[in-house]
Amino acid sequence: MADDPYGSVSAQELQYLAVDRNTINDPMIQAEWASKKLIWVPHEQHGFCAACVKGEHGEEMEVELEESGKRVRVHRDDCQKMNPPKFNKVEDMAELTCLNEASVLFNLKDRYYSGLIYTYSGLFCVVVNPYKRLPIYTDKVIELYKGKKRHEVPPHVFAITDTAYRSMLQDREDQSILCTGESGAGKTENTKKVIQYLAYVAASNRTTSQQRSVSN
Repeated sequence: MADDPYGSVSAQELQYLAVDRNTINDPMIQAEWASKKLIWVPHEQHGFCAACVKGEHGEEMEVELEESGKRVRVHRDDCQKMNPPKFNKVEDMAELTCLNEASVLFNLKDRYYSGLIYTYSGLFCVVVNPYKRLPIYTDKVIELYKGKKRHEVPPHVFAITDTAYRSMLQDREDQSILCTGESGAGKTENTKKVIQYLAYVAASNRTTSQQRSVSN
């Protein structure tokens, strides 16, 4: 039997870190999506909403809104392509087939509503403030990210921090992590998590070195 990639991380912690891809990659869901010809269209309240293409009239497209069933006409330039369901809650938005504003916003919102506040966008890690405490900063979670490559574990500020820490040790060069965002975005809290991770890992390495010295 293969080793559990998430080690001793509890189910409660894991639900805020990763999603079960088997529930998303359902062939029936994929087939249903393909038959509907869904796209994104502008929406006053939600920014964008899903709609089914019913016809084309020159520069306009006639669509049926998924949430209400209402038919409207939208200018072709205002419509954006939608990714297949297999890309729902994707961990790195650089993997999206259709990389547009609507798809990025939907993926962030979809992950956020599932309790997944960290999402990669290429080299960057996007964080959406949950405005509540989540059990994803424990010592067990830190151990999960220690020494792991970024693609081996779910998106997390710990993964970014570990990459910087390992690069510092390997390359013997200073590293920097930039936490940016508007007021209330969570910059201070994530900076604290960076410091927490570095303190834990550095202390662990020092303890290991001391144990080796004693044994020798």
